Amino acid sequence: MTPRGLRSISLLDRFNLARTSWGYSAVSPTEHTPQPSAWLVGIKNRLSSRIWWRCVLAATLALLVVDLLRNNSLFSNLVSSRLPTQDISQAPHGTDWTQFAYCQYVTNEEYLCNSLMIFESLHRLDSKASRVMMYPQDWDIEGADRIGRLLRQARDVYRVELSPIHVQHFPGDPTWSDSFTKLLAFNQTQFQRVLSLDSDATILAPLDELFLLPSAPVAMPRAYWLDDELSSQLVLIEPSEFQLQRILRAFENRTANDFDMEIVNNLYGHDCFIIPHRPYNLITGEFRSHEHYKYLGSKEEAWDPQTALDEAKFVHFSDWPLPKPWLSHSQEQEEKVQPDCTAAGALNDIPRNQSCPEREIWLELYADFRSRRKQVCGADFMH
Repeated sequence: MTPRGLRSISLLDRFNLARTSWGYSAVSPTEHTPQPSAWLVGIKNRLSSRIWWRCVLAATLALLVVDLLRNNSLFSNLVSSRLPTQDISQAPHGTDWTQFAYCQYVTNEEYLCNSLMIFESLHRLDSKASRVMMYPQDWDIEGADRIGRLLRQARDVYRVELSPIHVQHFPGDPTWSDSFTKLLAFNQTQFQRVLSLDSDATILAPLDELFLLPSAPVAMPRAYWLDDELSSQLVLIEPSEFQLQRILRAFENRTANDFDMEIVNNLYGHDCFIIPHRPYNLITGEFRSHEHYKYLGSKEEAWDPQTALDEAKFVHFSDWPLPKPWLSHSQEQEEKVQPDCTAAGALNDIPRNQSCPEREIWLELYADFRSRRKQVCGADFMH
């Protein structure tokens, strides 16, 4: 039976108290008292030393840190327990997919076609979530022009909900208009969650599992090619009036260099849910890079371009100074920018008339985009 008050004292004091209360019988002078060996005394002294235990704790923590930094196994286990399975057939029973939506915004004909290509991919991949397109309210859905044709195609073929908006125009850089329109995804409060995707991209695999992430006002992947930045190319949003007002105030107080990416980083960069960029945010420029540790997350993992493509679900076209894939450019421009097939530390380039996996994949991504653009939007959207 535990003595009253014993719970409030330390384990070592408990041990000493118990030893005192139990007591020991005196040993007769004629009896032989065995003496502990020197190594047992040493072990006993170490076990009773706080310094020794602190050293053990420090060594254990150091091993855990090394494991985290070198193998990422501990970190991966912790993160994977929070991320949903990529098999949405295991989604919670009764999941109401009408509460979730993929969101696109368009401000001109070219991006209307891009958005239609995104919705075609989602339709082909049998996405479960709803689809919504924000478009200028002065566009005529029933018009005979190609704008009306593509809007009807989005609505009737790809089951897209068309949401007319008033497009704001701002002095200075016209990109501000696009940035502001994109941020209006925070106003789609008829949905529980909205996934905003940049349309200058290719969807390679379903993304529905992202809607099942733990609740957070905003979730974004890292812009891994930059230092300590989040990417607005793919943003998972929980729309609300409160968050919309935060966005509007930030936009009103923007600086000359603040666009949608800067605004969401300033507001949510320190407290949003981080979506892993593998497999949700690969840029085409990665295949042109000579070093891949930022994408891989370590300098120990070997780079395999085919593996990177196979695991990717969302690929964003980013190869400055090459124009976006729907814009015309010369063969010379493309050859100057395409992957040179030079690995980090290599002495010689592979000749331009030869190829390598990086170059083949990069060229195929551009060729696929152009082919689908013609198929989805028509030849009149090819330049």
